[in-house]
Amino acid sequence: MKQKHLFAFLSLLVILSMALGACQPASSTEPAQQQAPSATEPPTAEAMATEPPTPVATDRHGGWLDEIDVSVVDGESAITQLEAGAIDLYSYGLASDIYPSIKDAGLGYSQSFGGSYSFMFNPAVFTDTTKLNPFSNRKIREAMNWAIDRNYINQEIYAGGSLPKYFAITTQLVEYTNLIDMARALESKYAFNMEKAQQVVDTEMTGMGATRGSDGKWQFNGAPVSLIFLIRSDGDGTRKPMGDYFANQLETLGFTVDRQYKTSSEAAPIWRGTNAADGQWNIYTAGWLPSGLTRDEKAQIQQMYLNTSVQAVEPFISNVSDEEFQKLGDDLAQGTFATQDERRQMMARALELSLEDSLQVWAIEQVQYSPFNTNVQVTYDLAAGVEAANVGPYNLRFKDKEGGAMKVGTSDLFTEPWNTIAGSNWVWDSNIMRATSQGAASTVGSGGLMADPYTGLAWPQRIESASLTLKTGLPIVKNLDWLTLETADQIDVPADAWVDWDAANQKFITAGEKFPDGATANTKSVVTFPSDLYDTVKWHDGSPISVGDFVMSFIETFDRAKPESKIYDESYVPSFDAFLQSFKGARITSTDPLTVEYYSDTYNADAELNIITLWPGSPTGLAGENSWEIFAISNLAEENNELAYTPDKADANQVEETSWVGGPSLDILSKYLDQAEADSYIPYAATMSQYVNADEAALRYANLKKWYQDHGHFWDGTGPYYLDKVFSTEKTLVLKNNPDFADKADRWAAFSEPKLAKILLDGPAQVKAGEEAVFSATVSFHDKPYPGSDISQVKYILYDTGGAVVETGQASKVAEGEYQVTLSADTTSKVPTGSARLEVAVVPVPVAIPAFTSIDFVVVP
Repeated sequence: MKQKHLFAFLSLLVILSMALGACQPASSTEPAQQQAPSATEPPTAEAMATEPPTPVATDRHGGWLDEIDVSVVDGESAITQLEAGAIDLYSYGLASDIYPSIKDAGLGYSQSFGGSYSFMFNPAVFTDTTKLNPFSNRKIREAMNWAIDRNYINQEIYAGGSLPKYFAITTQLVEYTNLIDMARALESKYAFNMEKAQQVVDTEMTGMGATRGSDGKWQFNGAPVSLIFLIRSDGDGTRKPMGDYFANQLETLGFTVDRQYKTSSEAAPIWRGTNAADGQWNIYTAGWLPSGLTRDEKAQIQQMYLNTSVQAVEPFISNVSDEEFQKLGDDLAQGTFATQDERRQMMARALELSLEDSLQVWAIEQVQYSPFNTNVQVTYDLAAGVEAANVGPYNLRFKDKEGGAMKVGTSDLFTEPWNTIAGSNWVWDSNIMRATSQGAASTVGSGGLMADPYTGLAWPQRIESASLTLKTGLPIVKNLDWLTLETADQIDVPADAWVDWDAANQKFITAGEKFPDGATANTKSVVTFPSDLYDTVKWHDGSPISVGDFVMSFIETFDRAKPESKIYDESYVPSFDAFLQSFKGARITSTDPLTVEYYSDTYNADAELNIITLWPGSPTGLAGENSWEIFAISNLAEENNELAYTPDKADANQVEETSWVGGPSLDILSKYLDQAEADSYIPYAATMSQYVNADEAALRYANLKKWYQDHGHFWDGTGPYYLDKVFSTEKTLVLKNNPDFADKADRWAAFSEPKLAKILLDGPAQVKAGEEAVFSATVSFHDKPYPGSDISQVKYILYDTGGAVVETGQASKVAEGEYQVTLSADTTSKVPTGSARLEVAVVPVPVAIPAFTSIDFVVVP
């Protein structure tokens, strides 16, 4: 699935899977006993260290490699091809069941958390009223949580190496850990219970006018209620058996299931490329991967359920949610809360309502493995793996040399057209786009920063300095020393700040014009770029970066949402309206050195993730960069109804989606490039002519034309690699080192091995009710005590025999790496006789991946 992100604090990318034999449990309608949620842990073996030898100074600029050759490789053959030397790295994450084979082959590997799978439903009432869509009913969607046994799926399909998943937030990351008492209680409530699922389905289907035939199958208007189930057959090999399992459960509930096995390229045009009400699908095996390790997941509710989702595609735009859930999700996304306690209460309630909405029923949080040969050095993101690490392409190299050509295999390429407005954001495509771009944090508009793959924080890459002013009392903390943090009782938005766009006159609307009585903001971000920015940063076609690139990308954020615009796109309006709720203004206070101010009411708890640079990256949060002239010619094509950025508009106008790398778009874009060059065209001239003159326009168009002649595509970036050749039919491509890149290759060499914590928990096997019980937890890294200064908290959760949370609290530190959990006599007296479980979570500082473990014991009278 594809995702759009508009100034949200979390961006996600879609992951896929691959064919495997179908697995299913024995048919049963007996309710499962509600037990404590499984604390299944991934394999305990640590990923092979990818720490390079002691770095030596290098004069090399750009990437470490001369060339990267990327091709599509079937996940089932990845290990074989690595052993044969056909590829050096398989960058796509494979499922946890492949782990033993990787070890047996003696390969290196990355181990990452955060990739997840869900069953996504079409929530629309179909236009054809003779057909019933059961999933337009929220109660039926909610009941699907009871219809799947997540522990079974994990054991049978993922070899027990992944995690059952119930929520849009990442299981067992920091957000989840902070809400663990509520999360575990809801997991217990929605544990597998087929009888309960059947009761709800029977009641709701009958209320919707359906009847059960003599064969036990649901009927509507005299025909079976047939569910079109799009089951992915490609990727890592797990979605097909998972889809078959759910299809069997649906058939047990009385539905007829039309299983349609499709690849990513085949399924996407149906589930996200058609109007949901047209009824071309009912269920899809969705997969999601964060674009990086995310510390703050408050926007996930809006992002993954609501019609205000910044994705602005089906089925989200057709989901009519409960009013409380809608408001809660929107408020969380916009940061409409005053304290961390209020935020926590809102998140807890949102988790509860998300299960009642269940536009998606989450099934599995994956532990994934990307294998590589032992002479390869890889930096990966702890939550998202190799392909989603912003810093990954910068550090990818052969350990024993500089340069060389690396052969990389992945699951797919060119799944959808490439453009930075609404093009592909499949993880394999985005991985290539990031290699051609500057770094970015996990916030849209943060290009020129670099996301830390281990903590989710951000470091400066292209910027000289930054400061953040926050309204007094806001729960924002500074973690790193590279920025200045200040507070103010009131932050006034300057009268000349840009707050909106007049599409008819092609000018920004200022705060003074829109808010004559003044406007205020919660945060003010100020970024200053180096004085040599225009000399050191060049587009791959040779053009120096300019202020016009920054301004043009910002215009694109607004113009497409305005009915007066020549490129107006109705499908973009909901996400733009959501953006305007918190956006308070931006302005360029100096062009030399370039200085950018940004005002907003929404904020992230970490100061570093509130810094907005307005770098000319995607206005909607996709990977990749865009020069002003590529937007200029693409807009001309859309104005003349020959191309469209979004699939919705392309479908409505019966034209091709804009692609900067292949297909019919190339000839059309080339035609408008010729026209723009001949006319010395400056787009949005009323505004852009202040930043772009005729000489720059002539240079830009000439350079882009030569680039197209030499490389056969329009994908132009400023990153450490450039896209040399594209073979879209064969699904291969070639990246080459950019020797003109501003930084040396060793700029980010410090990212080598994450400092993951390991816990050993020990204690009595039997506890007498009403007596104190003491448990000890040992926390280590590489068999050495984990420093207490590097641990933010050691939290415990006590469950009773039914899975209910009895108590939560903080463990006490006894010595370095040693902690103690003491259950008081009063606490043990509250635990019913029988089995109980104590779970401990350690939250380290150097990495944003908590460590979990648990111990079972028996409570006796």
